[in-house]
Amino acid sequence: MKRINKQQIANGFRMLSLFGFLFLPAFAFGETKSDTTKPAKPESNPLSFSGYVETYYSYDFGNPSDHNRPGFVYSHNRHNEVNLNLGFVKAAYSTDRVRGNLALMAGTYANANLASEPGVLQNVFEANAGFRLSKSKNLWIDAGILPSHIGFESAVGKDCWNLTRSLLADNSPYFESGARISYTSQNEKWYLSALLLNGWQRIQRPEGNQTPSFGHQLTWKPNTKLTVNSSSFIGNDKPDSVRQMRYFHNLYAVYQPTDALGVTLGFDFGAEQKSKNSGDYNTWYTPVLIIKYAMNDAMSLAVRGEYYQDKTGVIIATGTENGFQTWGYSLNLDYKVADNVLWRIEGRGLSSRDPIFMRNQKATTSNLFGTTSIALSF
Repeated sequence: MKRINKQQIANGFRMLSLFGFLFLPAFAFGETKSDTTKPAKPESNPLSFSGYVETYYSYDFGNPSDHNRPGFVYSHNRHNEVNLNLGFVKAAYSTDRVRGNLALMAGTYANANLASEPGVLQNVFEANAGFRLSKSKNLWIDAGILPSHIGFESAVGKDCWNLTRSLLADNSPYFESGARISYTSQNEKWYLSALLLNGWQRIQRPEGNQTPSFGHQLTWKPNTKLTVNSSSFIGNDKPDSVRQMRYFHNLYAVYQPTDALGVTLGFDFGAEQKSKNSGDYNTWYTPVLIIKYAMNDAMSLAVRGEYYQDKTGVIIATGTENGFQTWGYSLNLDYKVADNVLWRIEGRGLSSRDPIFMRNQKATTSNLFGTTSIALSF
């Protein structure tokens, strides 16, 4: 693998994240008086409750006997059984100066993504509190268990264009634990945040790890049709005795030229030290393209193409000669049964350079599966 200059990688990612810490307050307090935000509308009750249930059935034509989909799939990952991907109940409190969220969950998503967390923490979907730092500017600090600042997909399926998550989304953080300072401009075209985190999709730190992790997010919305986002992570996800610094960046753009048509283009790149204090890095990257078309108010189609390369197994370890080099494609149909009920069906295929999949107990280079789901929000 080509040697990557350690100083170039480290400096680039540090500049992205530390920019937020150094200049975010200046963005807020440096505005003129004419930029003051509009006062929040008074709410009769700042406390609200909501919930979400997404059930699914997935059939993997590889027919795994243990009913588990491949290990790099963290959502909708059970074969040939009706199951719950994600269900949660949520309480939210919000005023013009204080806000907080608490959500408890169950489902195969929780089993897969929080397997390393202890006890009851495996059932916490969100738990955070925050307050506004300025009376006139939209500057906040929040702390606790937060949704990830990385990527355009979330664990809540109804908010994503595809039924199943992309390789990009499934193998980067869905959630994080730490503190976040964020600023939204008065015209809502810019959003900037800086984060101090416990690790890479961690609630609790790994044993022996005292290394702080950092992140940033910068979102630009010049108009209602275009969103461009940059997010990063800098940290070590191993014990300090074998510390390997990880530098990761996520970039995506969402363009919706009409109410019916939308295009999302995303690209992740990551680099991790080969060993402690090493100047050599293992790298991985993944591009994804999604196109969505709404045929009418109730029905829509989405097609996805993606590629994921992780030759050295930093994120997805295969133990094969060429590592994880996989193409993916999918097509899904959505039907809105009611304003709060969404039925979906999706066909998806994966094709790898090495035989990393199983079909009837034999290794193969391809994997086909179909999934259907019903999502209810209330």
